[in-house]
Formats: sequence, structure tokens, C-alpha cells
Amino acid sequence: MPRFLVILIALFGFAAASVLPASAVTLVPAGNRHAEQPAVPGASKRRTKAGKTTFDLKYAKVVKLLARDDRLIAKIKSVAAQYDIAPIHMVGALVGEHTYNVDAYDRLQSYYVKAAAYSGDKFRFAYEGQTIEALVAMPQFADCEARKGSYELWTCRERVWNKSFRGRNVGGISYPKNRFSAVFFQPFFAGQTFGLGQINPLTAMQLSDLVNKVSGYPKLDAGDAGNVYDAIMDPDKSLAYMAASIRMSIDEYRKIAGVDISGNPGITATLYNVGNPRERAYELKAKGGGAMPEENYYGWLINDKLAELEALL
Repeated sequence: MPRFLVILIALFGFAAASVLPASAVTLVPAGNRHAEQPAVPGASKRRTKAGKTTFDLKYAKVVKLLARDDRLIAKIKSVAAQYDIAPIHMVGALVGEHTYNVDAYDRLQSYYVKAAAYSGDKFRFAYEGQTIEALVAMPQFADCEARKGSYELWTCRERVWNKSFRGRNVGGISYPKNRFSAVFFQPFFAGQTFGLGQINPLTAMQLSDLVNKVSGYPKLDAGDAGNVYDAIMDPDKSLAYMAASIRMSIDEYRKIAGVDISGNPGITATLYNVGNPRERAYELKAKGGGAMPEENYYGWLINDKLAELEALL
């Protein structure tokens, strides 16, 4: 290896070493790895049953919304182009969310109306009176402050939460054994996501810099919960965060695991559903032996219905 390359890698470490040439990246083939759909979680089944509906009906409803709303499809195509992803990835994420998590509204306009109800300063991110700002100011989070960028900062804080706070009593406060996002970023009820893209507030915080850079929307501040809700409830902004999430997953899997998932909407939909693409990319890399990512129940549906969904575009 030329001496100047050795020096570059020594100086820049992971950043320089992690850039893989195209020849070192394996393309994940299209289609599902599983012959049959993996099991749907009980929580999704219970939520759908409580709504007196079925997965088939919810799927048909969101597909109908997309099929008759040319303006929404145009927005999806435009935003996908900004983030250099195929629009089918966004369609897949939308269909998966509204099939297994929430029921779609009949009209796009309903999402704008709902977004207006969440505007203002009446919300805050807190647990038992402790605000998120007070939590991350604690010494356990000190090392995270040196992280560059919103994704690095908030993923670091999430790791600290899991290691030092989750399920523990710290400073006289007993913290639940639950996800960071469920405890501090979902004040209505745990597990709730919002808007057209069903974005989690913590995910929005992580993607803030990328969305600011590409779409020009203001950076988010955890101390201004109303602004975070506006970002994920407003359909136009929500689409940007959706695209950023998918872009991040594609980049992390390519950079870390050496696989290109951009040709498999079922895999990007799976990651949109489960989150934490960086952690999962490292898990895939650790398997070695040319291991390929696999779709879950959510992503399986997208690949299974791919021809129908692509026809929407």
C-alpha cells in the first residue's frame, strides 16, 4: 500500500477505511429470502383487531389512497430524487406502516388537518417531570457531546440510555426498562409514531442534519417538541424524513456490511420498520460468510406485492 494511503487511514481512521470500492460491495438480489411470510407480531394483530379491520383491508386502503392521489405520488417522486433513492422504497415504507401499524386516512388532506392539531408549544419531551434536556445534561452523556452531527449525537445518547439508565434507578429516579424513544419521546403512549410516514420523534432528531442539508428544513431541537411534531406530522416534511431514513439505511449497509440493498425494497422497508440500521449492519457484518439481510413480515409483504406497488408509480 502506498505510504500516503497509510498516512490517510491513520489520520482519518474509520472514515477513510470504511469507504468501499464498488467491486467490494455485494448487491442484495431482488425478492424475498423467505418462501412464506414471517410471523406478524402479536401487537400488530391486536391493534388491527381492535380497529375492527384486517391487514388485507388496511393494505387495500393505503394502496387506494396512493392510486388516486397523483399529487402525493408526485411528491414522493420528487423527494426520492432529492435523496437519490428509487421512489418504490418510499411507497413500500408507506404501505407497510399503514398495513401493520396504523390505518390510512382516506385523503392526504386529513394528514394536514391532523398535523395542525399538534402544532404549538403545548408538548414537551420528558419523563416524570425530567425533561430530555435535563437528562442528556447528566455526566453519563458527556462523551456524546463531542459527536459530530445529529445522527452520531442521538445514537450515542441512545446507547448511553441502554447502558446506564434503562431499567435502573439513577439519581433517585427509577427509569423504565423500555426504549429511549418510548420513555422520553412519546408522551402520549409508548410505541406511538406519527403522521403520513409514521416517524418516531427520536428518529427525526437523528435525521435532522441530513434533512436540513438536503431539504433545507430547520434543524430540530429536542427542547422544542412542537417543532419536532410539526416536522413529522406535516406530510411534506414527513416525506423528507422518510427518504432520509431510507437513504441512511442504504448507506450504512453499504459502508459497514459491504452490501447494496438499494435494489430490494423489502429490505429497506424492513429497516424502516425495525430501525437502528447501523447496529443491524454491524450485526450482519459479524455473521461473515457472505451473509445477506433478510426481510421481516413487513418487508416480505412489500416484495410480494412489488409489481402492484410499482404500478402506482
